[in-house]
Amino acid sequence: MRAFLLGLVLLSCISSLGGRQSPAPSADIKVDQVGYLPTEPKVAMVAARTATGTFVVRRFGSREVVLRGKLSAPAADASSGDSVQTADFSSVKREGRFYVEVPGVGVSWSFAIAPNVYARAFYLALRSFYGQRCGTAVDLGPEFPGYKHDACHTENAFHGTSGKGGVKASGNKGWHDAGDYGRYVVNSGLSTGTLLWTYEIFADRVKSVRLNIPESDNGSPDILNEIRWNLDWMLSMQDEDGGVFHKQTSERFCDFVMPEKDGLVSFVIGTGREPYKSSCATADFSAVMAIAARTYRPFDAAYAVTALDSARRAFAWVEKNPGILFTNPGGIGTGAYGDRDCADEILWAAAELWRTTRDGAYRQYFLDHYSTQLPAISASSPPAWPSVGPVALWTYLLGGGTGEAAEAIRKASVSAADQIVSRTAADGYRTSLRTSDYIWGSNSVAANYGLQLLVANALRPDPRYREAAADNLHYLLGRNTFSLSWVTQVGANPFRHPHHRPSGADQNPEPWPGLLSGGPNARRQDPAMKGLPDVPPARMYVDDQESYASNEVAINWNAPLVFLLADQLPKK
Repeated sequence: MRAFLLGLVLLSCISSLGGRQSPAPSADIKVDQVGYLPTEPKVAMVAARTATGTFVVRRFGSREVVLRGKLSAPAADASSGDSVQTADFSSVKREGRFYVEVPGVGVSWSFAIAPNVYARAFYLALRSFYGQRCGTAVDLGPEFPGYKHDACHTENAFHGTSGKGGVKASGNKGWHDAGDYGRYVVNSGLSTGTLLWTYEIFADRVKSVRLNIPESDNGSPDILNEIRWNLDWMLSMQDEDGGVFHKQTSERFCDFVMPEKDGLVSFVIGTGREPYKSSCATADFSAVMAIAARTYRPFDAAYAVTALDSARRAFAWVEKNPGILFTNPGGIGTGAYGDRDCADEILWAAAELWRTTRDGAYRQYFLDHYSTQLPAISASSPPAWPSVGPVALWTYLLGGGTGEAAEAIRKASVSAADQIVSRTAADGYRTSLRTSDYIWGSNSVAANYGLQLLVANALRPDPRYREAAADNLHYLLGRNTFSLSWVTQVGANPFRHPHHRPSGADQNPEPWPGLLSGGPNARRQDPAMKGLPDVPPARMYVDDQESYASNEVAINWNAPLVFLLADQLPKK
């Protein structure tokens, strides 16, 4: 297995040992396999009855002891069934590569301590969107030889359910949504919005990151260059009347083949009856284009004007058609991304349009409707594609909103964040996930709890919020019951068999890099999971390509991972 060192200055130690540690690491000692920032908390988890009560931190290679410490008392973790002890080595602030040794148990995977320790992980997680590009040839280059595919899905047409016919003249762009090759406006909406917010909130950390994509060195930040590939496809999904079609997919999922080998027609699919477009897709589109209008203005004023005009027209359409819901028409078997209520998406569009234009009409719409979404800011439900109400409310505050609405939103956000912090600190693995959160895409739930905490920190700075957000990142990068990094090719022990067609169909020994697994799912929603024993919810996972319910990847899961990683980057 390839191992990738994620502190850019610490590349030699593991390669000198062929990418493996000796002695072999114990899965009973769980660390963030990427590493830790020098001045931030550093904790490992130990789940072994043979532990003697002490631990040692050693420098990788020389085995020099840099810290001796005592483990905490064991604590039962209900979600995993583990008895967990913590090894706190926060006092270690020296830069380098280290590992934890626990007498009676063994040694951990190695990890780095450095100011830029998350730079490589951020690069791979964000660059994974380039790997998901549709309509063009993709090549990850000499860094990942053989990770490439030819131009795909260039045969586009309007499906009968769209009220139109014939060839679709534009739209050979966008990102493949997940392990399949569909493109969905609703899921693209939150995914793209999250990445645009990453740029807006963390521009001083991400603006100069080079992604080594075809558009690099064009004068725009590469994060915006990559996002634009999907924005261009989203623009192609808007109809003349301002409404937006829900998705562009084949009628069914293709086999596990490379993208260019998928011979099924990529159709623009509508609701099957007038007005054919859907309200949630149109509102999500409006919100994202409103963000794009302000973020691209310094780099391409004409593009910003196009985005804003499209956002305004979409909002006008959805005001007239607020309740057009989408379900798959007969004969369509790809993802539906259906939603029973589009009020939250419409509020998000109004908030982003107001933040961009300061038009009083959008602000008034927001003020007239925001209170219905206040309960969505909760310690038990972070944002997700069917629930963007919190994003709408935070937009108003981040945009400088004032008055009674602003105070209510701030109060709800801080209260929820405080509860999440307390729950995270009490959890055996210091993740914000509740036992009931181990659902399809539970890793994205953890990432979005982290996003929620970081937004709360932007509204009212509190170091506890950032620390708890980082705890969720540590969980995703190896500090979990499996001692597994849930990001492909990141860390010394990453998962290896995602439900992801290019990873399964190519000839490369490892999956495409930078992709976040869906993670444990207590509901056993695929055949591969049905054979699992009756174990606690955090253990309901199988690293198997066939396990789409626990091991698929998706752009809306990677987007909050990128957001979390951005917070950990050094300012430039």
